[in-house]
Amino acid sequence: MNLANQPSDSNSNLLFVNFNQDYTSLAVGTKTSYRLFSLTSVDKLEQIYEHDSEDICIVERLFSSSLVAVVSLTAPRKLKVCHFKKGTEICNYSYSNTILAVKLNRKRLIVALEESLYVHNIRDMKVLHTIRDTPPNPLGLCALSINNDNCYLAYPGSSQIGEVQIFDTVNLQAVTMISAHNSPLAALAFDTSGTKLATASEKGTVIRVFSIPDGKKLFEFRRGVKRCVSINSLAFSADSIFLCASSNTETVHIFKLELPKEKPTEEPSTWMGYLGKALMTPANYLPSQVTEVLTQDRAFAIVKLPFSGLKNVCALANISKPRVLVAAADGFIYIYNLDPTDGGDCTLLKQHRLDGQTDAGSGGLVGATAGGSAGAGEGAAGAGGAGSDDQSDGEQAAMGYSPAPAKTFASATGGSRNVDLLSSSPHRSPAREPMIPSTVDHRHDELLVTADADDNQFAAPGIAAGLNQLRLDDDNEFPPMMQHTE
Repeated sequence: MNLANQPSDSNSNLLFVNFNQDYTSLAVGTKTSYRLFSLTSVDKLEQIYEHDSEDICIVERLFSSSLVAVVSLTAPRKLKVCHFKKGTEICNYSYSNTILAVKLNRKRLIVALEESLYVHNIRDMKVLHTIRDTPPNPLGLCALSINNDNCYLAYPGSSQIGEVQIFDTVNLQAVTMISAHNSPLAALAFDTSGTKLATASEKGTVIRVFSIPDGKKLFEFRRGVKRCVSINSLAFSADSIFLCASSNTETVHIFKLELPKEKPTEEPSTWMGYLGKALMTPANYLPSQVTEVLTQDRAFAIVKLPFSGLKNVCALANISKPRVLVAAADGFIYIYNLDPTDGGDCTLLKQHRLDGQTDAGSGGLVGATAGGSAGAGEGAAGAGGAGSDDQSDGEQAAMGYSPAPAKTFASATGGSRNVDLLSSSPHRSPAREPMIPSTVDHRHDELLVTADADDNQFAAPGIAAGLNQLRLDDDNEFPPMMQHTE
């Protein structure tokens, strides 16, 4: 949630707020610093890192690792990739225009400009592909699947209607175009498996879910009928059973993705039976627009926020139990209880201040020193940084959520295919031109890591030695990287 050009609460100095990929951490950018918080407790919000710097308008963390990507208002065309535990900048890239969004998973890093998208290999930060001449996308709207096997990118295929372009970031080719809405897109979100995509348009009344990669419509949810709203964010639960949608209103809707149970059909035996059956089949008698409204599912649960009109971002996480998290432009994160069985109104459990300012109404902010608590959100991270991921999955399993087991980073990157870096784009992209001339900064040689045989002891079972495995730990977290500057 980028607030740099958005109206926000006058008492807050927030510029950016976003959850990490599995909702175990929260990144906050302010006018003077950026902070990382661990989302492991309802009663306290534990700060695991703070860096005083210029005004940070984008900060994205890779799962629970020490890798963060940051962009400042002072240099909005420059992306910095940092190792926050070491307090070291690994590399930086400069682009031809303002960076509007950055998305990460264990294979790729995506940089969104208004009319182009850059696909980086997160292993060495090389630009694998550039998608040029995309439809104007002033908000940098896009979504990147976090699944290694379904590593898809979704972005608007039109600025006039709600078309979604699906792009395979591993094979570097366009997959399909989905005609999702009649109005331009406002929000996109993949589920954890990368096989479902939720969409919302600027009209904001209908949320749709499509299967990926074929683009078949699976679900359609009615958020409202009376008024159009601005959808701020969409988010799936880890098991893809629930989907939440937040907007500029005071209501967050939680929908349940379940197929209607088929009832046995019985042929009517009387005249009244035939009449009743006819009346229960409106599709035969009513306009299609009316039929769609009648057949769309309504919200399973609802959150009532204490404000309206402020931009916010929502998430569905497991913190002991299923919770709805809403981080807002007023400088607070709100934590609500979600009843996965009965739904209904969600109860506010706690609220915490995000921007470091004190507030009597806050649920309390526990700020720890960066050095002493840097590992608080890490868990016992081993190869691939999977420690915290495994812990999250265990909590989800205990609560009835059953996400797919997380793969280690080593197994994810070791099997990635080699790609011609100068290949032309299969979608609106001429042959890739070099980026802004780059130079190597030898001051960062101590950060350049060779993924050799020593790293293979951290590889996942079944991965052959000699594949240049990349281990994700505190000492050697990321491989050779160069500094690219103007």
